[in-house]
Amino acid sequence: MARVKLSMEDMALIAQFERITGASAVDVVRDDEGDRIILVVRPDQLAKAIGRGGGNVRAAADAFGMAVDIVQFAETVEEFIKNALAPARVENVRIIEHRDGNRVAVVTVRHEDRGIAIGRDGRNVARARILAKRHFDLDNVTII
Repeated sequence: MARVKLSMEDMALIAQFERITGASAVDVVRDDEGDRIILVVRPDQLAKAIGRGGGNVRAAADAFGMAVDIVQFAETVEEFIKNALAPARVENVRIIEHRDGNRVAVVTVRHEDRGIAIGRDGRNVARARILAKRHFDLDNVTII
């Protein structure tokens, strides 16, 4: 697992998120391309981060002025990728190491959940790629 470094700006975003939601976050990524902020929360904090009826995540989105995605942290790359692609039902995650050293996660999802895993304009799979690179030094995530 790669060691994630947080800037002062990142720590300020996490602190603001924690004040709004009461949930503990371990990482934040500004995805300017996707016009969103991705927060990674401790495993037992997901419900608190989302809030009743999504109220906490909406309040955070209003405060940040952009969409907020919340992903539950996991110790293993397979579980973390499953969490990053939720609510798609992931059947299998295989890590393949190519001869050139590139490490790729090949994710099998249920056929009916393929669109959910990819997301509109590829937003969900892009979130999984960003987080897999940042936390586990994977070069790509592909959906099959």
